[in-house]
Amino acid sequence: MSQDIHDWGVAETASQIAAKHVSAVEVAQHMLQRSQQLADNGAFLSLQVESTLAQARAADAQIESGAKLPLLGVPIAHKDVFVTRDWPTTAGSRMLSGYMSPFDASVVQRLAEQGVVTLGKTNCDEFAMGSANENSAYGVARNPWDASRVPGGSSGGSAVAVAARMVAGATGTDTGGSIRQPAAFCGITGIKPTYGRCSRYGMVAYASSLDQAGPMARSAEDCAWLLEAMMGPDLDRDSTSLDVPVPSLRAHLEDPREGADVQKPLQGLRIGLPKEFFAEGCRADVLSAVKAGLAELEKLGATLVDVSLPLTELAIPAYYIIAPAEASSNLSRFDGVRYGHRADHFEDLVDMYVQSRSQGFGPEVQRRILTGTYVLSHGYYDAYYLKAQRIRRLIAQDFQKAFATCDVIAGPVAPTVAWALGEKSNDPVSQYLADIFTLPASLSGLPGMSVPVGLGEHGLPVGLQLIGNYLDERTLLHTAHHLQAVTDWHLQQPQGAKV
Repeated sequence: MSQDIHDWGVAETASQIAAKHVSAVEVAQHMLQRSQQLADNGAFLSLQVESTLAQARAADAQIESGAKLPLLGVPIAHKDVFVTRDWPTTAGSRMLSGYMSPFDASVVQRLAEQGVVTLGKTNCDEFAMGSANENSAYGVARNPWDASRVPGGSSGGSAVAVAARMVAGATGTDTGGSIRQPAAFCGITGIKPTYGRCSRYGMVAYASSLDQAGPMARSAEDCAWLLEAMMGPDLDRDSTSLDVPVPSLRAHLEDPREGADVQKPLQGLRIGLPKEFFAEGCRADVLSAVKAGLAELEKLGATLVDVSLPLTELAIPAYYIIAPAEASSNLSRFDGVRYGHRADHFEDLVDMYVQSRSQGFGPEVQRRILTGTYVLSHGYYDAYYLKAQRIRRLIAQDFQKAFATCDVIAGPVAPTVAWALGEKSNDPVSQYLADIFTLPASLSGLPGMSVPVGLGEHGLPVGLQLIGNYLDERTLLHTAHHLQAVTDWHLQQPQGAKV
């Protein structure tokens, strides 16, 4: 049976452990061994074998005592922007090299309370700034479909770990597409919930009004299991946390929509197709795969309707003003005084700041800090930052107009499949342009997800993006689950998953 453990998803692993067909320790040992065998793909920044096995042994003891928790004994990985006890948290940066947190992030704590075992910490772009996982201070992560390609970013390590069957599920963060884009590039499923659904406490901040945690797994069902455990109010520790009940995401995945029959379970669902998402600039192979996914949704009873999001092209300039502005504020805490990297040699306090930050921050982080500081400076705040915030509000209004005629909005996650490592390293703007379809939902605080819909050019995965209205993660997961019930795109394995 051990040969099959890494092919189990989150739900199946939980079921097998609960039925005592396998122990939590056996699962953890198998996944640790596999992660070590596939270490060259750069998915993990930290594995702590004894800490993982200690958690697994505790889970087995709970099972023996009769405990019933939905995720008891299931090992998952955490993106290295979530602080965790017993594992270093670096946010992919030299600035935090070796940092050990005395507490767990809320998301980590909530998953642990449902029985999850931490397998390790995954690679990511430094401080979650990037679209390729090439900005990590600890090396690149490699796409398991083609090791010469990027996995997407910034949650690239989490996507690689799931796609390569090193772990059944992982946490990620999405500021402008950092769950959805790597999920698409690596052929897995990932969901960014409504802003505020998951607490940001203990998540190393990039852009506070945009950052949101979410799960990455191989199926919508597995994402539902993880997200249900991750969500919930945390007002004492995160003032942006939403004080709303946690819905049951797992219970109704299989049910047809109200009034629909079993053969057409999505009957009555209106899927909006923004003309701006299907215009020039999106590669033909990507559009072909996305349209194949939409055709399957039609067979399930959904109706496709045309909508418009006219300010889509303004999402990039708005985002790359707002996010760097918030980053310049958030990252000012890394000054070499209290924690984080401190230069060995400096002449005075100001020089210590300069040397510590120059050495600790990589080029992309420095670029965004400088951009953010500039747009917040006297004389430019009104011209850039306030104008970007006005555009952000107008983009959110465009979505609400579209949702008046549809229930879900669909389109590509990215205009292309994964590009070659190094191909865009010297052209940051070309990487920014890759976020054109994910940024609007992020700026609006809406839930969005990526669902595999086959392979495009060079045999590389393509993701279908589903965007829902506020607090409507259930419809997204329900739609994706029914799509995956009649297709096998999410079951396809990359060459890099075979050892």
